[in-house]
Amino acid sequence: MTLHSAPPASGRMLPLAHRLATHGDRTALITADGEISYRELAARVADTVLRLGTERRLVLLPGANTAEALVVHLAALAAGHPVLLVPGDHPEAVESLIAAYDPDVVVRPVPGRWEFEERRAVSAHDLHPDLALLLSTSGSTGSPKLVRLSHENLQANAESIAAYLGIRDTDRAATTLPLHYCYGLSVVHSHLLRGAGLVLTGLSVADPCFWDLFRRARGTSLAGVPYTFDLLDRVGFADMDLPHLRYVTQAGGRLAPERVAHYAELGARRGWDLFVMYGQTEATARMAYLPPDLAAAHPAAIGVPIPGGSFRIAPVEDHPGAGTGELVYAGPNVMLGYAHGPEDLALGRTVDELRTGDLARRTPEGLYEIVGRRSRFVKLLGLRIDPERVEAMLAGHGIAALCTGDDEALAIAATASGGRGDGAASGASGDLGGPGGSGDFGVPGGSGDAGGSGGPGGSGGTGDRTGSCGPGASGAAEERRIRRLIADECDLPVRAVRVRVVDELPRLATGKADYPAVLALTRPDGGETLPASSSGGDAAEDLCALYTQILDRTDVTQDSTFVGLGGDSLSYVEMSIHLEDRLGRLPADWHTTPIRELVRQPGQRPPSGRPRSRRRRLETGVALRAAAIVCVVGSHIGVFTIRGGAHLLLAVAGYNFARFHLTDAARRERVGRVGRSIARIALPSMAWIGFALLVSDDYTLSNLFLLHNALRPQDMGPGIHTWFIEALVYILVAVVAVLCLPFADRAERRFPFALPVLLTGLGLLTRYDLVGLPHRSQMTDAVTVFWLFALGWAAAKSRTVTQRLLVTMAAVATVPGFFPGEPWREAVVVAGFALLVWLPTLPSRERVNQVAGLVATGSMYIYLTHWQIYPLVDGFSKHLALAASLVFGIAYSIAVTRLMRGLPLVPAGTSPSQLKSLSFLSSLAFAQAPGSAPSTRPSRFAGLFGLRGRR
Repeated sequence: MTLHSAPPASGRMLPLAHRLATHGDRTALITADGEISYRELAARVADTVLRLGTERRLVLLPGANTAEALVVHLAALAAGHPVLLVPGDHPEAVESLIAAYDPDVVVRPVPGRWEFEERRAVSAHDLHPDLALLLSTSGSTGSPKLVRLSHENLQANAESIAAYLGIRDTDRAATTLPLHYCYGLSVVHSHLLRGAGLVLTGLSVADPCFWDLFRRARGTSLAGVPYTFDLLDRVGFADMDLPHLRYVTQAGGRLAPERVAHYAELGARRGWDLFVMYGQTEATARMAYLPPDLAAAHPAAIGVPIPGGSFRIAPVEDHPGAGTGELVYAGPNVMLGYAHGPEDLALGRTVDELRTGDLARRTPEGLYEIVGRRSRFVKLLGLRIDPERVEAMLAGHGIAALCTGDDEALAIAATASGGRGDGAASGASGDLGGPGGSGDFGVPGGSGDAGGSGGPGGSGGTGDRTGSCGPGASGAAEERRIRRLIADECDLPVRAVRVRVVDELPRLATGKADYPAVLALTRPDGGETLPASSSGGDAAEDLCALYTQILDRTDVTQDSTFVGLGGDSLSYVEMSIHLEDRLGRLPADWHTTPIRELVRQPGQRPPSGRPRSRRRRLETGVALRAAAIVCVVGSHIGVFTIRGGAHLLLAVAGYNFARFHLTDAARRERVGRVGRSIARIALPSMAWIGFALLVSDDYTLSNLFLLHNALRPQDMGPGIHTWFIEALVYILVAVVAVLCLPFADRAERRFPFALPVLLTGLGLLTRYDLVGLPHRSQMTDAVTVFWLFALGWAAAKSRTVTQRLLVTMAAVATVPGFFPGEPWREAVVVAGFALLVWLPTLPSRERVNQVAGLVATGSMYIYLTHWQIYPLVDGFSKHLALAASLVFGIAYSIAVTRLMRGLPLVPAGTSPSQLKSLSFLSSLAFAQAPGSAPSTRPSRFAGLFGLRGRR
């Protein structure tokens, strides 16, 4: 099925754009205004194809995350018209590229519609048949240097991305990055290829309205650059309920390894995958990806080549390190070449492989790592900055300077007016982007998006002619002027530019520039601290100083606003953090509120701004704990009989142990947290058992000290009631003892999935009694049930389908036979385990969530106390006995929580929600002793109240 009756203008077109209608009535676009099906999208594209005509012409399109812009883009590609895609939010860049390339058709938005300016009927250019798309290498500067991409480049890139991400036609990806950046464009193309949906929006992830739309659209994926992840941290992404999210992708600059590991772990806990990726515009966005299951163990790696691509490492003369060289990529997505002017549009392929400019090595595991940059290019916020070009630009303004940088900022040493520059800045040619490759961050122009090191700058001591003039009044003013000039030219926030005015530029004894000295001169040394918060009447002045420092403005008054001073998304996070430090909770419109009004307003909690639908999601672990404890107590009372919950919940205990305790915290902190959790299990249990020991003959001293199962393993009387608590405490003590060892702690961090799999294998030795232990109760002894705990631990650390299949098959293979003659009991364990592994959340309702949360949180205490509570009411009604047991256990849970908050086991200031997340009490449920039935003798505890249970 085709889009239109006329053939493509050149006979060549982009298949994914030409075949939209084949996806039928599937949803293609979801916007704030509604949904558009693929059939409707194809019809709109076909209409626009007719409007563009069959004569092949160069079409300039300002990119925007709107249906109108996307339709024009797809129509041009479907009809074979080359598209010059430019940043729609920078009019100056648009005009600059119009002047440089003289497009035949200019399509741009005007109020209420998109205007087609057909400047000529026949193209003024010689357009190569393979040419499909032109993208800038220098962000919003309007540089005429463009990347020439073919139809094959775009199609191959989309197909490889769709393959390694496993994109499905049921997926719905949010357009968190602009259409005119290659990373954002690759998200669009790869999802349209598979007939998936696009949540089309220009909203920032910092906007609550974005998350409203994402939830309504049932979004399954997010794409982000490093700055996006800063915003995600800011808006509390880790605690968001996003039930349909399948994966998050990251590119556009190097994300610090510790943050990669953090988000990989977060995804493992919440049921989604993190794909860290590497690419350049010259490779149509993608060259490598890091498989999600390797992200936590190898967070510094860029991964493996994408399907269809390959790497080689070319030796570098000035970098003799073994196995290290320049990373060179080959694949069908490598660009045709660069264009520097309209005459280059006639060129065919001039590049067969891409020299990335990144220094890399291949690890023993077969992964590639970026270890630096071959050139002096600096990667900041996704922008690739050429320090030589910055030096030349400053020279054009009469400023002699040296420029370098690191992962945090550009570093510039400049001479004061009239100072000796010694020709520091040569008249380097080229744009700020330079030849090293353009990045795919929210603003293109970065080289390899794994980032890189700052310029090498030579080595061997500091400059011997370095003399800082000191930032006096005139020096500070000059530094501020230079900083603002560079920020404007390079499209950087002023906080990402460090300037120091010196008497003489730092040089080595050889006369060469001393770039390490430039870095050292400009690094903050404690003198560039932000204003400390003030109190009383100085608050307004304090905020003025804060605005001055962060926004680098000297015209701040108490009537100024963040927006009015030119604040943007790049400075939003930093400013809001510091304002909250001073004011507490910020009003929603703080960015448009004058400083004097901010000071007057009392701190207030930011409104959620996210209207919640009636539908909810409930974590499967919570649902299992709540359902299991109800089944346990109901079975004991005789309301029904459903067994298997206790052993399933041992797996849940291991699952939650890995989620809540095996974090990236230091070893001492992790061990301390587990120790506190053990105490929070043992102490309340011993307190209740002690009380029951005083008023009944159910328990003995061995129960009180949680030693009954160890001392009397064959006892199947009332003393067996505490088996689960004892088994769990023993297991946790053993595990924390192992993790106290440095080598074990390192092994867990390096092999988060392999270690629990190994422990599961060791646990199976005792599960199948292969080590000749003394005869014990197989189903209640900690040694014989440990494998379930370890298997749950492995489930929490499984991050790929293969790993989840492995732990599921392990459960299917090892649970049968554990309860001889009770296949339904085994089925309960296996089915519950499968739900835990494959369905992180379940559909629910708000009221159900509230009730399930109460029951699951109090599950330990319900189990602990129901043995003594239900006989008091059982004689009247079994259902009433069940309700009374649940209510009493929840009440006991609340009382214990309040009491323990005042003990040293719980740090002062711990909130109830924090207490729940730290404590295993809220993570575990407890069930009946295996094979036991309700007691057939009157309870002395019931007799104490003059009651007798019905038997």
